Amino acid sequence: MTNKITVVASEVRVNDHIYNGTGSNAHPTFAWETVTEVRQEDGLILLITGNAKGPHGEFWLEPDESLVVIRYPEAAAPTPAAKPKAGHGH
Repeated sequence: MTNKITVVASEVRVNDHIYNGTGSNAHPTFAWETVTEVRQEDGLILLITGNAKGPHGEFWLEPDESLVVIRYPEAAAPTPAAKPKAGHGH
């Protein structure tokens, strides 16, 4: 299950998906993009989508600027399987 939520730019996480479409957060690609890096530079939040060393998108936002993201729930840590007791079973 995914969640489409509104967060401020300072709360965006790696692997969130941001929409670059028309509306209050218009960006040039008009598609959902996966955030691969989040940095704070010069008081702004820099969101990088795609490979930072190859073709990628950069989005500069104010830390308190709102935007809609799709966030997948984090996978729960696997629980260790119960081990049978060692013994001869007499």
